[in-house]
Amino acid sequence: MSTRTGESMRKASFLIGALVSLAILTGCRQDAAIEHSPTPVRTAEVRLMDAGTSNTYSANIQPYQQVDLSFKSNGYLASIKQVKDADGHMRNLDIGDYVTQGTVLATVQQDDYKDKLSQANASLERSQAEYERAKLQYDRITKLYAAGAATKPDLDDVTAQLASTSAAVANSKAQISEAQIALGYCELKAPFSGWVLKRSVDVGSLVGPTTNGFTLADTHSVKAVFGIPDTAIGNVKLGNKQSVTTEALPGNFVGHITSISAAADPKSRVYSVEVRIDNPQNELKAGMIGTIVLGGRRPNAKVLVVPLTAVVRSPDRREGFAVFLTDGPGDSPKVRTQDVTLGDTYGNNIAVLTGLSAGERVVTSGANMIRAGEMVRVIQ
Repeated sequence: MSTRTGESMRKASFLIGALVSLAILTGCRQDAAIEHSPTPVRTAEVRLMDAGTSNTYSANIQPYQQVDLSFKSNGYLASIKQVKDADGHMRNLDIGDYVTQGTVLATVQQDDYKDKLSQANASLERSQAEYERAKLQYDRITKLYAAGAATKPDLDDVTAQLASTSAAVANSKAQISEAQIALGYCELKAPFSGWVLKRSVDVGSLVGPTTNGFTLADTHSVKAVFGIPDTAIGNVKLGNKQSVTTEALPGNFVGHITSISAAADPKSRVYSVEVRIDNPQNELKAGMIGTIVLGGRRPNAKVLVVPLTAVVRSPDRREGFAVFLTDGPGDSPKVRTQDVTLGDTYGNNIAVLTGLSAGERVVTSGANMIRAGEMVRVIQ
């Protein structure tokens, strides 16, 4: 081997080694970058609020009764109820239409189920004919046996035959009942009067027990659902009257508190409360946003408040509370914990008596995934 060739091989080996080392180093850096990517969080500003306002909560208007209607019989959808459109044309029942209890919303093709019913009827006729023949034979042998002209085994045979044919008749009747029920299930009926919120099928769709055909809601009564913190539980009692207002409609709607959850939501740490409101004119629609005011007015004062979702358990005090503060400007600051003393609640906010200053920013979402000293990524 020449000197030049050996030197070339050494240079190639060195170059390959360098490239491998660079690839490993780059991979490690990428792994480190992935491993230490900042956790995305949302933040809010610590602000001053007028304590003279009452506790106001946002409520979601929901139907008091809502159900998903599924088919019990399998098959292809043959028809959907026809209704007259605003322009006079006939169309399929759809979202926003009102139906009364018992209305047939859709029908599955019935040919197979009618055939099964016909077969069951034919089976019953055959079983009844056999039963009548066995009954005549039984009556004849019974008379002969009484006169001594028939033996005991003859009587036992006709007795068994009569019992067997009687059981066959009963079984055929059961098959007819089962076939009639299956045929009846080909029609999907409204269990109560209400509004169609969703239609998920069309004529020709293959449907079955797992197919959700329609979603029906009864809004003659609605419920306003809202969440409150534990410090406001004393302001709500089952049966109490409660007024609800909406931006969409004038005036107040008065209902009664019908439900208070026994446990707080693990994420938002609020208790769900329901107010049932009579809605005979269907003024309140599902999905509307209502406003509920709890408690009386307080003396005029300014207090520092943060969102309830910003409060976490203190890492230093067992029974204390804290918040995560962001240190530094920009979208990638570090966070630190700050112990706070809490005051009254104001809707979805809570007063902070000590520990914070106006203008500081606290983490409101993602606090359960970060630790003090970590860098985070602030998202909108």
